[in-house]
Amino acid sequence: MASRGPRVLVVGGGIAGLGAAQRLCRHRAAPHLRVLEATASAGGRIRSERCFGNRSLVDPRPHPVPTEPGGLPFLAPGVKEHTPTFTKLERQLPKVRRVLFREGGVVELGAHWIHGPSQGNPVFQLAAEFGLLGEKELSEENQLVETGGHVALPSMSCTSSGTSVSLELVTEMACLFYGLIDQTREFLNESGPPVASVGEFLKKEIRQQVANWTEDEDTKKLKLAILNTFFNIECCVSGTHSMDLVALAPFGEYTVLPGLDCTLAGGYQGLTNCILASLPKDTMVFDKPVKTIHWNGSFQEAAFPGETFPVLVECEDGARLPAHHVIVTVPLGFLKEHQDTFFEPPLPAKKAEAIRKLGFGTNNKIFLEFEEPFWEPDCQFIQVVWEDTSPLQDTALSLQDTWFKKLIGFLVLPPFESSHVLCGFIAGLESEFMETLSDEEVLLTLTQVLRRVTGNPQLPAAKSVLRSRWHSAPYTQGSYSYVAVGSTGDDLDLMAQPLPADGTGTQLQVLFAGEATHRTFYSTTHGALLSGWREADRLIGLWDSQVEQSRPRL
Repeated sequence: MASRGPRVLVVGGGIAGLGAAQRLCRHRAAPHLRVLEATASAGGRIRSERCFGNRSLVDPRPHPVPTEPGGLPFLAPGVKEHTPTFTKLERQLPKVRRVLFREGGVVELGAHWIHGPSQGNPVFQLAAEFGLLGEKELSEENQLVETGGHVALPSMSCTSSGTSVSLELVTEMACLFYGLIDQTREFLNESGPPVASVGEFLKKEIRQQVANWTEDEDTKKLKLAILNTFFNIECCVSGTHSMDLVALAPFGEYTVLPGLDCTLAGGYQGLTNCILASLPKDTMVFDKPVKTIHWNGSFQEAAFPGETFPVLVECEDGARLPAHHVIVTVPLGFLKEHQDTFFEPPLPAKKAEAIRKLGFGTNNKIFLEFEEPFWEPDCQFIQVVWEDTSPLQDTALSLQDTWFKKLIGFLVLPPFESSHVLCGFIAGLESEFMETLSDEEVLLTLTQVLRRVTGNPQLPAAKSVLRSRWHSAPYTQGSYSYVAVGSTGDDLDLMAQPLPADGTGTQLQVLFAGEATHRTFYSTTHGALLSGWREADRLIGLWDSQVEQSRPRL
């Protein structure tokens, strides 16, 4: 690296870090720039998997296996006599160390959809610019659809006793639930909401509705069980264990863009790969985890004689990298765990408190590949309704016995050659518990679930399984942020404030980007990308003003 010009380090190679780097590299006075990525690949929480030939898609990290011989999560008590025993069912299962998606088959372990693919969405615009979207996704009709941020209704809804739920009843409960969700957004500008959390508000309103229901008791219980599934869906959307943890007052600040959510046929990571390819050679440094960011100092390094830097980035491998500016884009989950040692001196009290107060939860996916589909050709989503659940009842059962009941159902992925794949979504503590199980245990449990809800005890087991493990990923430690009870949108703004906070001394030493720093688009890829651009523009504005000030006045 030459000795002239500002030196910028970007910590984290997700879409926020890549977006910041791309923006900086395009500036006329491009800085000396490096992006430090802790893992072996770019993309962060965007992670697409494609298989060529027989390459395994199973996460290479070891799977912790419970030491207790009885640690297998069977279905709820009283169900075992209706399902195959562990020993019998285990013999029917394939060895699950490979996922044989053929060439071209893609699954998304991380970000799945472009939410709100329309003109105001920079991720959509970039994907279109790179030629990653099809005619349907690019159509004006698709861009004008208003979803309200609500998940589409299922193609079929199955109960835990193997019966089908009428879609009329599902639609009725969906209208009730999403009507209440829309009402939660009305408290944004009110001085005091009636309750602290979204969950409390929903349950309070539902109790009033139940009091007016005139159906028989079994129908009332089924309606509550359906509503419980919608609560679990909303937990996946919000990335939280419970809607009781999500603050009501600021809930409406999250902004939903128009457009029917769409996927990238070639994989979401194709987008980050295109951004990466646009950067100058050697900008990215992989397998370079950062240990501590020393800031507000006066650092000198032998490699740069005569120069003094306000920031020094110390890496886990012992490398010491001086910089004028550092853009931190690591996930909030990582900051929650490491903020006390990641910054020296420590962060200002207000920023540290914002990190602690904001929510950061886990939403995982479980992919099951089948030899043949057991669902109808036009089926898009299979909803699972557990008849013994209700949003109005708190269950005290152990995660080991009930984790699978948090699963909202299965998305049917587009078939590819001989691959037929279901994608299950699961959030919260149950999702984190799932990460501790082996592939065999997960496949066994979900085979039991699918046999039970379809009413077919002979339903063939999936031939392979793949799942995400975002909570145990050391540089992520969860999926995405939400505004938790006790926090507000102001905390997201505090997350975005650069250091030093008072603006004295050397300016813009440490800057912050990532989805948890965007007040209205948190939890999204477009929020992350916009935050990276925001911090790049902040630096560019500083440099431009310095150039302007240095010009002689005539």
